Amino acid sequence: MKQLKPLLCLLALALTGCAVGPDYVSPAVPVNAEGAFTAGDAPSLYDQNPARDDWWRLYRDPVLDRLIEDALAANIDVRVAVARLERARAMLRDAGADRYPGTEFDATASRQRQAAVQALPGQDRQHTLVDAGFGIAYEIDLFGRVRRGVESARGDFEAAQADRDAVKVAIVADTTRAYLNAAGAAQRLAVAQRIVALLDRSLRVMSGRERAGMATSLDTARIAALREQRHSNIPVIAAERQAALFRLAVLTGRAPGELPADAADLNALPTLDMPIPVGDGRSMLARRPDVRAAERRLAAATARIGVATADLYPRISFGATIGSTGFGAGDFFGAGPLRWLAGPSISWSFPNQERIRARISAAEADSAGALATFDGSVLQALAETETALSNYARAVDQRTALAAAREQADRAARIVRAQQREGRSDSLALLDAERTFADAQAQVADAEERIANAQVDLFRALGGGWASEPLRTM
Repeated sequence: MKQLKPLLCLLALALTGCAVGPDYVSPAVPVNAEGAFTAGDAPSLYDQNPARDDWWRLYRDPVLDRLIEDALAANIDVRVAVARLERARAMLRDAGADRYPGTEFDATASRQRQAAVQALPGQDRQHTLVDAGFGIAYEIDLFGRVRRGVESARGDFEAAQADRDAVKVAIVADTTRAYLNAAGAAQRLAVAQRIVALLDRSLRVMSGRERAGMATSLDTARIAALREQRHSNIPVIAAERQAALFRLAVLTGRAPGELPADAADLNALPTLDMPIPVGDGRSMLARRPDVRAAERRLAAATARIGVATADLYPRISFGATIGSTGFGAGDFFGAGPLRWLAGPSISWSFPNQERIRARISAAEADSAGALATFDGSVLQALAETETALSNYARAVDQRTALAAAREQADRAARIVRAQQREGRSDSLALLDAERTFADAQAQVADAEERIANAQVDLFRALGGGWASEPLRTM
């Protein structure tokens, strides 16, 4: 019983021991950052309902829904992020293994022949030597080195999980943007073709007037020049559309020419028929994977201070081994060759601990840097969201103004055409009216695509595009 007292004392210390180093506390965010967004002053465009993870479904476009599923399943960046997450999971398992006793078994067998001068009288000069042993060792985590190591590895793992979610946010946003850009280019292409068709009609009218002596060749040449200028935009827009389709194919894990036909036949921009739910600052910060990753890296850096601090104190372990060495199997299992060893061991770097204290200072500096990174990520998230809200509202305002200008330009062009038929307007007035109307139509098409891009920017700033998954670590 007396021999067990030291072991019981060590066990009691292990159970009552504390982890050195600072205990992690989640950093606070500015109080005014958790309320409603300051740019949220357009109730027809967005409201305070909770933002959605699957925000792309608000477009009610089954083709887009299927492409997003393909991107999340096959995109190369997502696969890389998942591989990094699996590595972090393995490192967490590695750190957690230190909480349990380590075991080791070794065995050797050899056939030997001794020199005649070395052999004892009556002993066989040839024999088989068998040696085997089993050992167990357990570090008594008296000062929390192992616990802090597990905390650090868990923080790194959860940060890697947030990084994977951030990649998903980016991939969903990029896929939706490519889809909308392809659709927007198709829409702009249709507008450009309608403008050319309108100018063709005007050119035919002007040519007829020239033949009738009611217009000059200069008048016809001016309309023809405007027609060719507008026609030159068509191949450029077609190339932009094709580039968007190629980008969409790669984002969904396909070769550029393998996009499904229904995706390649886009001809109009999907639109939203409801206000965008944006929630508030608190929910946005909780959703943003980059903010979550920065917070988890801060937790890991804080835990590493404890890992470094624990080296200031003794590292106590308890170990035991049992084994046997004998000549042949019969001798090996006998009582004589049996050996065993059990007892505690202590390892302590003392009194020169300058190197340990330097590592502690480095860990504290890393933690301070991680805190600064977290604060920066919070401010960046708030700035991106407020900017996206403002840009979206202003893009809608611009489209409204341009649509009104287009209507007026269309009205003016129709009036000038009627006046020219009656001989009350010259060709320059018609040319100017046609150019103004063509510009207005193209500007409205550009504005509608800018609105679509602003919507994607807003959804991305809100952190949508990923869904929470159970935390599987071991």
